[in-house]
Amino acid sequence: MLSESICCKWMARELYNNSMNPRAAAKQIFSSPFAAMLKNFQPLGIYFVQNRWALSIGLLSLLLVDFLLLLIPLVIRKAIDLLVRQTPETGSLLFQQGMIIVAIALMIALFRYVWRRLILGHSRRVEQGLRNRMYGHLQTLPISFFHKTKTGDLMARAMNDINAIRMASGMGLVALIDGTVLGLAAIGFMMSIDLKLTLIALIPAPVVIILTKILTRRMSTGFEAVQRTFSALTERVREAFAGIRVVKAHNRETWEYTKIKEQGERYVAENMNLAKTLALFFPMMMIFTNSGLAIVILLGGRYAILGNITPGDFVAFISYLNLLTWPMMAMGWVTTLIQRGSACMRRINHILEEVPDITDPAPMQDFSGGEMPEGIDLKQVEGEIEIRDLNLKYPGQTDYALKGIHLKINGAETVAVVGRVGSGKTTLLQTIPRLLDVQENTVFMDRRDIRQIPLKTLRKNIGFVSQEVFLFSDTIRNNVIFGRRGIDDRALEKALSSAGILEEIQDLERGLDTVLGERGITLSGGQRQRLTIARAIVQPLPVLILDDALSMVDTRTEEEILNQILSLRHDKTNLIVSHRVSTISRANRIVVLDKGELVEEGSHDSLIALGGVYATLYEEQRLEEELDLED
Repeated sequence: MLSESICCKWMARELYNNSMNPRAAAKQIFSSPFAAMLKNFQPLGIYFVQNRWALSIGLLSLLLVDFLLLLIPLVIRKAIDLLVRQTPETGSLLFQQGMIIVAIALMIALFRYVWRRLILGHSRRVEQGLRNRMYGHLQTLPISFFHKTKTGDLMARAMNDINAIRMASGMGLVALIDGTVLGLAAIGFMMSIDLKLTLIALIPAPVVIILTKILTRRMSTGFEAVQRTFSALTERVREAFAGIRVVKAHNRETWEYTKIKEQGERYVAENMNLAKTLALFFPMMMIFTNSGLAIVILLGGRYAILGNITPGDFVAFISYLNLLTWPMMAMGWVTTLIQRGSACMRRINHILEEVPDITDPAPMQDFSGGEMPEGIDLKQVEGEIEIRDLNLKYPGQTDYALKGIHLKINGAETVAVVGRVGSGKTTLLQTIPRLLDVQENTVFMDRRDIRQIPLKTLRKNIGFVSQEVFLFSDTIRNNVIFGRRGIDDRALEKALSSAGILEEIQDLERGLDTVLGERGITLSGGQRQRLTIARAIVQPLPVLILDDALSMVDTRTEEEILNQILSLRHDKTNLIVSHRVSTISRANRIVVLDKGELVEEGSHDSLIALGGVYATLYEEQRLEEELDLED
């Protein structure tokens, strides 16, 4: 480990750079609050088990470094005593002691490299494993979780919080073990030299313990506040960058800058509150450790003059006292690292403890007591969908989004869903792939309750194009293929052609290998929509759901694209939502929703003849199209 004043300076710099507040002493380390902090780290146990051999070798190397550091004062003591005696062999013996120190230094360098490589490497593996685990768990959580959780908050936890956990599982572990072993061993060597002088040197220790305990109480809440403001700042900055085009279009740069500045000032203010505690700790630590040194020099020098201890013992005692400075600092630092990591781990645990609302079916018990496979594996999906008495209410809402829905869609049938804004069209379609969960025995796929079908099996057979268009900052090819295998260029071009965008892509300089900007900003809104449609139809999936997926193109283009898609998928099940009722007359059947209820059902002609909601919508759309043509 680092030694003497160099270690203190290094640690002070690290603490300031990482906005940490040291708050503890040896007694605090083993107290019940510390045990409570460690409880938050239980999810990391698996990584310590996985890396146990590297950790064992690293910790052994760390202990060897401590042992070698403790040997140096003994060598110095012998060298000083040799100087005092002034024998003819003094010169050669001093040379031997010097070479011993050089050899010890080389061994310290070797073992220090080993422990840093293995223990800090372990902390990086913890960071990697926890980040992957967190992201994997986030993918299992329902859409409602992301509605109530800000993206900036998730980014702060995935970056800042996990970084603090890495520090706790790496340097925190080092400081805990190194500080404890080196401190106790140094005190033991000091007592072997002179017990009375050791007790006098440790007089400031209780004061340090009490003061650091007081300061530690302020840390947990303070650090939580810093993390909250950091999350808010991250979210604010993310929104500012994502919405920069809107900001510039409305000339609101100054307004947006002011919001970022205010949030940044709040973050700085919270960090400054923590910095005050940090500013108190180090001067306090140095005052009491140096006051102990002053007492030792005063009394120990007198003992050496009177012959109670040898000059070598006196110098060795001071060396051990200097070594004790690092453990005292380490106790404060390790508590800071552990407490900071514990607060961050608590925030991560809140995410890991989130239980997905939508899960795969649990294994069923057969009559022999064994477990049957989870759910039903549909070998070949025909695309038949049936909805029986479906009622759905969003959390926190009093009114039903869907009420008493009965609907049967045969395989290879094209059904259009129409209705006014807020009538429940999107909600209805999202229940089919279980993006929204439903009660048992209400939604069926091929006569099987979708709650008994594994999510992977259900969703891999459904192509879903939502109202929200999202493209990745990647090539056009990768955005359409979307990581799926077995899709050649012929199938890719066929899908793009059916979506009415192949020619526009071929006109680009790099064609399918053109890299899109953030969220596909380099394309127009209509182009982005058509590209997401191509993503959904590039494979001949049994079921295709288009949720108002062509709202950004004109009526004629929408009609042409739908005609191509329906021709391509004439033997597959298709569900289409569109506000332009004139473009869905080709559907085998049209269902009409109004205020969450299915109010009409039939063909285009029969619904027009009925003169109900659909007829009213159709007439309104027809008048709007005529006005558009006149314009």
